[in-house]
Amino acid sequence: MQSTHLSALEAKHAGIERRLADESRRPLPDPTLLSLLKKQKLRLKEALSGRTSG
Repeated sequence: MQSTHLSALEAKHAGIERRLADESRRPLPDPTLLSLLKKQKLRLKEALSGRTSG
């Protein structure tokens, strides 16, 4: 069960990573969206590190 949850978190993290890259490549990236995505990515990263250490 935990590996399924971990896989879901990793998939969400990868999706946010792609959205960040796409937005960054736009001619006029939305700084608010970039900030939001970075915060989401950080929260997921923290959740992933908490799962692997426990």
